Amino acid sequence: MNANLSKKIFVAGHLGMVGSAIVRRLQALGFNNILTRGRKELDLLNQHEVGAFFEEHEIDQVYLAAAKVGGIHANNTYPADFIYENLMIESNLIHSAYKGGVKKLLFLGSSCIYPKYAEQPIKESALLTGTLEETNEPYAIAKIAGIKLCESYNRQYGCDFRSVMPTNLYGPNDNFHPDNSHVIPALVRRFHEAAQSKREEIVIWGSGKPLREFLHVDDMAAASVHVMGLSKEEYFSHAQPMLSHVNVGTGIDCNIRELAETIATITGYQGRLIFDTSKPDGTPRKLMDVSRLRAMGWESSISLEKGLEDTYGWFVKNENLVRR
Repeated sequence: MNANLSKKIFVAGHLGMVGSAIVRRLQALGFNNILTRGRKELDLLNQHEVGAFFEEHEIDQVYLAAAKVGGIHANNTYPADFIYENLMIESNLIHSAYKGGVKKLLFLGSSCIYPKYAEQPIKESALLTGTLEETNEPYAIAKIAGIKLCESYNRQYGCDFRSVMPTNLYGPNDNFHPDNSHVIPALVRRFHEAAQSKREEIVIWGSGKPLREFLHVDDMAAASVHVMGLSKEEYFSHAQPMLSHVNVGTGIDCNIRELAETIATITGYQGRLIFDTSKPDGTPRKLMDVSRLRAMGWESSISLEKGLEDTYGWFVKNENLVRR
């Protein structure tokens, strides 16, 4: 048996969209010692519980996919929850991983760490060069702190803690709540329900012109496992110790109108799309520079249309089980 496949790997946040995709990817590759814990089994906000967990288990690798996440509405409504819970989760896990002698840790962040008006496409070096988007600043600050935690433990203790910053993610196990979800799951649910009820029109905020990049969660999982499989020398030759995070994306964007039209076609919605230009568009463009990840030997493989078809199929199959 390949010794690497028997490494004890803890996936924190295994029930979420990203964590569950990472578990699927690891299992598909033959890893057979994957450790998971639900909230009732391990409270990641509790420093003592997390410390005891790492003392009990000799863990080789950690995928830190646990986080409190949500869309603009949720971030605006619960800013204290977003900054507190995310700071506590990453602080407890990263410190306990160091104390427990974990050989590799991967921290999963978000593209919202970058300045609102960062030069496009956004390079890793744009971090901390400008003002953040106001609506999700608390969440972004928590994610920036996670990156800096990894960098600081690497510098002071010689750890091998890495960070990946994904663009907008979507796919199976996403949150399809009508108010607290991101743009793709929100539109998938709205168009599906509109198609079922044969609504004549759907109103979408803004002009439809803003450009956004989207990455299927299975691609994100594949990239994460690829990054973790690199040697320390391979990884840090492309991500310097003082700038150790790496962007994960497709390097391709589309406008919101194109996205909406594609989802309408996939869901069978035949009504009119009305773009309410009295509503704000937000940032005109948000595209990640993924040249560093490509230099590490990985590129995305799931097209947006194929990924949306997969996501809609999962939603229909699990409509009664998705987070409402």
